[in-house]
Amino acid sequence: MAIIITDECINCGACEPECPNTAIYEGGVEWSYAGGTALTTIEAEDGTTFDAKDKQAPVSNEFYYIVSNKCTECKGWHEEPQCAAVCPVDCCVDDPDVRESEEELLAKKAWLHQEA
Repeated sequence: MAIIITDECINCGACEPECPNTAIYEGGVEWSYAGGTALTTIEAEDGTTFDAKDKQAPVSNEFYYIVSNKCTECKGWHEEPQCAAVCPVDCCVDDPDVRESEEELLAKKAWLHQEA
Protein backbone atom coordinates (compact mmCIF):
# COMPACT_ATOMS: atom_id res chain seq x y z
CA MET A 1 0.00 0.00 0.00
CA ALA A 2 1.05 3.57 -0.41
CA ILE A 3 1.60 6.02 2.40
CA ILE A 4 -0.53 9.12 2.98
CA ILE A 5 0.08 12.22 5.06
CA THR A 6 -2.80 12.97 7.39
CA ASP A 7 -4.19 16.40 8.22
CA GLU A 8 -2.18 16.25 11.45
CA CYS A 9 0.84 17.32 9.33
CA ILE A 10 2.64 20.35 10.76
CA ASN A 11 4.25 21.16 7.38
CA CYS A 12 7.77 20.75 8.73
CA GLY A 13 9.03 19.27 5.44
CA ALA A 14 11.19 16.58 7.05
CA CYS A 15 9.66 13.88 4.86
CA GLU A 16 10.16 15.46 1.43
CA PRO A 17 13.94 15.02 0.98
CA GLU A 18 13.78 11.44 2.34
CA CYS A 19 11.64 10.07 -0.50
CA PRO A 20 13.71 8.13 -3.07
CA ASN A 21 10.91 8.48 -5.65
CA THR A 22 10.22 12.19 -5.18
CA ALA A 23 6.62 11.31 -4.36
CA ILE A 24 6.24 13.92 -1.59
CA TYR A 25 5.35 17.52 -2.33
CA GLU A 26 4.55 20.63 -0.33
CA GLY A 27 0.87 21.52 -0.18
CA GLY A 28 -0.25 23.51 -3.21
CA VAL A 29 2.76 22.54 -5.33
CA GLU A 30 2.15 20.87 -8.68
CA TRP A 31 3.90 17.54 -9.27
CA SER A 32 5.06 15.47 -12.25
CA TYR A 33 5.84 11.84 -12.89
CA ALA A 34 9.26 12.85 -14.25
CA GLY A 35 10.41 14.50 -11.02
CA GLY A 36 12.93 12.16 -9.40
CA THR A 37 12.27 9.30 -11.83
CA ALA A 38 13.45 8.10 -15.23
CA LEU A 39 9.98 8.36 -16.80
CA THR A 40 9.58 10.31 -20.03
CA THR A 41 6.04 9.40 -21.11
CA ILE A 42 3.03 8.06 -19.23
CA GLU A 43 0.22 5.93 -20.60
CA ALA A 44 -3.08 6.80 -18.92
CA GLU A 45 -5.71 4.20 -18.09
CA ASP A 46 -7.69 5.23 -21.18
CA GLY A 47 -4.68 4.47 -23.41
CA THR A 48 -3.67 8.06 -24.10
CA THR A 49 -0.09 9.11 -23.49
CA PHE A 50 1.33 12.31 -22.09
CA ASP A 51 4.71 13.79 -21.25
CA ALA A 52 5.94 12.74 -17.80
CA LYS A 53 7.07 16.34 -17.26
CA ASP A 54 3.48 17.60 -17.54
CA LYS A 55 2.45 19.28 -14.31
CA GLN A 56 -0.32 17.62 -12.31
CA ALA A 57 -2.69 19.27 -9.84
CA PRO A 58 -1.67 19.17 -6.17
CA VAL A 59 -3.27 16.40 -4.10
CA SER A 60 -3.52 18.85 -1.17
CA ASN A 61 -3.36 22.60 -0.97
CA GLU A 62 -2.90 22.68 2.81
CA PHE A 63 -0.43 19.97 3.79
CA TYR A 64 2.48 18.04 2.37
CA TYR A 65 1.15 15.15 0.32
CA ILE A 66 2.29 11.89 -1.24
CA VAL A 67 1.48 10.92 -4.83
CA SER A 68 0.35 7.32 -4.47
CA ASN A 69 1.31 6.50 -8.08
CA LYS A 70 4.93 7.28 -7.17
CA CYS A 71 5.01 5.86 -3.61
CA THR A 72 6.66 2.46 -3.20
CA GLU A 73 6.88 2.57 0.60
CA CYS A 74 10.63 2.74 -0.05
CA LYS A 75 10.62 -0.93 -1.12
CA GLY A 76 13.89 -1.75 -2.84
CA TRP A 77 15.54 1.26 -1.19
CA HIS A 78 15.04 0.97 2.57
CA GLU A 79 13.61 -1.40 5.17
CA GLU A 80 10.81 1.01 6.10
CA PRO A 81 9.13 4.10 4.64
CA GLN A 82 11.55 6.93 5.30
CA CYS A 83 8.83 9.59 5.49
CA ALA A 84 7.26 7.76 8.43
CA ALA A 85 10.66 7.23 10.04
CA VAL A 86 11.45 10.97 10.15
CA CYS A 87 7.96 12.39 10.75
CA PRO A 88 7.91 14.11 14.17
CA VAL A 89 4.13 13.80 14.53
CA ASP A 90 3.58 10.34 13.02
CA CYS A 91 1.26 11.56 10.29
CA CYS A 92 2.78 9.43 7.50
CA VAL A 93 0.59 6.31 7.64
CA ASP A 94 -0.63 3.47 5.43
CA ASP A 95 -3.23 4.56 2.89
CA PRO A 96 -6.24 2.24 3.37
CA ASP A 97 -7.49 3.15 -0.13
CA VAL A 98 -4.29 2.07 -1.95
CA ARG A 99 -3.38 -1.53 -1.19
CA GLU A 100 -0.37 -3.00 -3.01
CA SER A 101 1.67 -6.13 -2.42
CA GLU A 102 5.45 -6.04 -2.01
CA GLU A 103 5.77 -7.43 -5.54
CA GLU A 104 3.58 -4.63 -6.92
CA LEU A 105 5.60 -2.00 -5.04
CA LEU A 106 8.88 -3.40 -6.36
CA ALA A 107 7.44 -3.46 -9.89
CA LYS A 108 6.39 0.18 -9.46
CA LYS A 109 9.94 1.05 -8.35
CA ALA A 110 11.33 -0.68 -11.45
CA TRP A 111 8.84 1.23 -13.66
CA LEU A 112 9.59 4.60 -12.06
CA HIS A 113 13.32 4.18 -12.47
CA GLN A 114 13.17 2.21 -15.76
CA GLU A 115 15.02 -0.76 -14.34
CA ALA A 116 15.20 -3.91 -16.47
